[in-house]
Amino acid sequence: MLHFKVCLIGSFGVGKTSLVKRFVSSIYDDRYLTTVGVRVDRRELRAAGHDVTLVLWDLAGEDNFTGLSMKHLRGMSGYILVVDGTRRDSYLAALRLQGEVAAEHPDARFVLLANKSDLREDWEISPIELEGLSGEGWNVHATSAKTGDGVEEAFEQLAGTLVEAALSAAQTA
Repeated sequence: MLHFKVCLIGSFGVGKTSLVKRFVSSIYDDRYLTTVGVRVDRRELRAAGHDVTLVLWDLAGEDNFTGLSMKHLRGMSGYILVVDGTRRDSYLAALRLQGEVAAEHPDARFVLLANKSDLREDWEISPIELEGLSGEGWNVHATSAKTGDGVEEAFEQLAGTLVEAALSAAQTA
């Protein structure tokens, strides 16, 4: 079985904890609970023909990483960058966070989740902006932790990418 540490990164209140709960336990709770520090969950799945355990590190919301937060990223294989589609500031913060994380962990694979797709009529992020990121090679998914739309697919896509990267690294070693 392959094990991958995956960190969830994004501003406060974008739905990181709700996405993890939806993916790990298939539940949604509309009460907002602030994550303090880090919360770790795990889920086993099959991706790219392999049994995989994703160890999910749900990090407290950040708009800029501090030294302490960067320590949480050590040893990660990949990360999930989460934005709240209804809050443009979370999108701009995610773009900054992506640059900071990529500078420290250039080989880590990631996906961007534009969360709260159930509220699409209230979105402040345009589909054109998200398509632009896709055009730059980003894996972008519209998700809803509330309804579950796109959540399973996004996590599975990242897991498949992590498997492929691990197998490729093993072949070149």
